[in-house]
Amino acid sequence: MEKSTTTLTRKIQLLIDVPSDQKKEMWEKLYRYQNRCFRAANLIASHLYVQEMIKDFFYLTEEIQYKLADEKKDQMGMFDRSKTNSTARMVFDRFKGEIPTDILGSLNNTIQSTFSKNKADYWQGTKSLRNYKRDIPIPLPIKCISKMRYDPEKKAFCFNMFAIPVKTYLGRDFSDKRLIIERLLREEIKLCTSQIQLNDRKIYWLAVFEFEKEEHLLKPEIIAEASLSLEHPIVAKAGNVRINIGSKEEFLYRRLAIQASQKRIQDGVVYARSGNGVKRKQKALYKTKNLESRYVSNRLHVYSRQLINFCIRQQAGTLVIKNQEDKIGIAKDNEFILRNWSYYELQTKIKYKAEKAGIELIIG
Repeated sequence: MEKSTTTLTRKIQLLIDVPSDQKKEMWEKLYRYQNRCFRAANLIASHLYVQEMIKDFFYLTEEIQYKLADEKKDQMGMFDRSKTNSTARMVFDRFKGEIPTDILGSLNNTIQSTFSKNKADYWQGTKSLRNYKRDIPIPLPIKCISKMRYDPEKKAFCFNMFAIPVKTYLGRDFSDKRLIIERLLREEIKLCTSQIQLNDRKIYWLAVFEFEKEEHLLKPEIIAEASLSLEHPIVAKAGNVRINIGSKEEFLYRRLAIQASQKRIQDGVVYARSGNGVKRKQKALYKTKNLESRYVSNRLHVYSRQLINFCIRQQAGTLVIKNQEDKIGIAKDNEFILRNWSYYELQTKIKYKAEKAGIELIIG
């Protein structure tokens, strides 16, 4: 049976809401948690890999049991506890008192799930074991969040995470972040296990919300077809109605203009007045940081939303993206297309918007 709910992730900046003399202690706490998550993640991945590959250790004696199961439940089992609990207990004992066990438990479940999806590739030797970096996000279980509310004086949503008071910074929010948090406070939607990302002395809350799928008068027998092309990012058709979404001039040429602008700035940096060293000299570069990626992300959001709205207007319950594998193959052979057309990112945005609207997506 198809699930009636779906999840949505929003990236929200947080500010530590304590007096200045206490902020250093809070930052140290967060960076300690991140370091322990980094170390624990690689330990868990390494142990899981050894557990799965132990059958290849041909030099072990015949008395060694190979089944990855609890010996109490299976006489051939080699563990004194469950497989999931084996790695969880290992990191609990290693980092006891340095980080909440709720964080380690959530991290263990995530890495177990990721490893299970990739273990066939590990076994065949087509993929190397994943290495987790120092900037790994910190899991934020529901238990670690408390006292969520809206503070009229601060004009922000406030709550405690890991016993650290924080408040949201939405800035000029043109998205639906404020509306989603308001719905959360009214208990109209559910908050799931999220993550905290530390980046350049800034805190970002990667909040995961679960809510009911949108209800539209869709008919599964009506099929909308879409293709991703070079002349138009999306060409869609449903019945006798055809629509072109975006254009080459709007998307590609603007992207190339941004690239050329950044190249001119980089060439001109050497002639800029230094004054206060590198930061002053590269001031123009900082202003355009991630400008291209932000523009592309915005455009792809707009294009994917227009496609889903088109399907809803035509009551199409099924959306088929045609010849996508061929387009990806062409892009891989052509470096210019691969660098500038963002086929995969557009496909990803279409996928979650279709799921949210209750439209079945088929990628051909």
